[in-house]
Amino acid sequence: MTEITVTQIPAGGAGNPGAPVEGAATARKAVLIAEDDALFRRVLEHCFEQWNYEVTTVENGLEAWEALQREDAPPLAILDWMMPGMDGLELCRTIRSRQRSPYRYLLLLTSKDDKQDVVAGLEPGADDYLTKPFHVDELRARVRAGERILDLQAALIRAQHDLRSAADHDSLTGLWNRGAIIELLKGELSRRERTGGSLGVVMADIDHFKKVNDTYGHLIGDAVLKEVTRRLAANLRPYDTIGRYGGEEFLIVFPGCSVSNLVTGAERLRHSIAVQAIETSAGQIPVTLSLGLTSLEPRDADPPDCEALLRSADESLYAAKAGGRNRLETAPAARAAGQQGD
Repeated sequence: MTEITVTQIPAGGAGNPGAPVEGAATARKAVLIAEDDALFRRVLEHCFEQWNYEVTTVENGLEAWEALQREDAPPLAILDWMMPGMDGLELCRTIRSRQRSPYRYLLLLTSKDDKQDVVAGLEPGADDYLTKPFHVDELRARVRAGERILDLQAALIRAQHDLRSAADHDSLTGLWNRGAIIELLKGELSRRERTGGSLGVVMADIDHFKKVNDTYGHLIGDAVLKEVTRRLAANLRPYDTIGRYGGEEFLIVFPGCSVSNLVTGAERLRHSIAVQAIETSAGQIPVTLSLGLTSLEPRDADPPDCEALLRSADESLYAAKAGGRNRLETAPAARAAGQQGD
């Protein structure tokens, strides 16, 4: 049996396992302990519980591999080298060969202390190496190092997410930006080519928005844009898509939507804006919306491309503006398709 002494689990002082890991977050962190020696497993479990970790323990490599496949698998794993089923080296190698985000920090435990063994342990993918018997202070120091790596990785993932979001989302409204919503429309057009079905496209514009900016200033104008965005998004189906096309103009894609349903959906959007004035720090501001509609039906043998579809919706929007605003207008082809459907 591996030698373990009482002095390795001090009751207080600098080595007290009850002291929190430096830099640790208030929320409990998680660790997987894979150790076939019951006494050593209990020692490790005790230490990490005292350090406010949520601990998962397993007795062999196969159980460890299964635990690490779960969505909520701990980011930190303490793995014994010699285990039944799958040893620590094979487990490290398997984890790295099938690595999925987020990264798993692997600390290998072993009684082997030869330099060649250290190299052999690190090469398959272990991040760190600790020989048994070890002192709790050393384990804590290595855990701190692992947590710093994991914290840096979490910050990097957040930064990457923010960069991706900034690249395809509008910073003011949080909607898809012009480039992203057009790409999504192209994707829906491609899907329609493969599967058939109908597709609706709506171009919406806030009426007299320049007057809002000129009268109340751009900060109030921004507040109006945000509230219009909120109301529009709240009145769409879960699988509809909306983006800020430019300025006070929005592009909305309705997959699988017939002409009659498209008109109903667009009218719901128009009503959601006109029904109640928008509350701002400058007082209530009445706002209305004009909408231009176009659609593709399953029987359309030669559908237009993305550019032609956008042009058709824009022409319908222009007609709605010319017709008095606070209304919707359908493209001639869509109007004809709706009459045939009736």
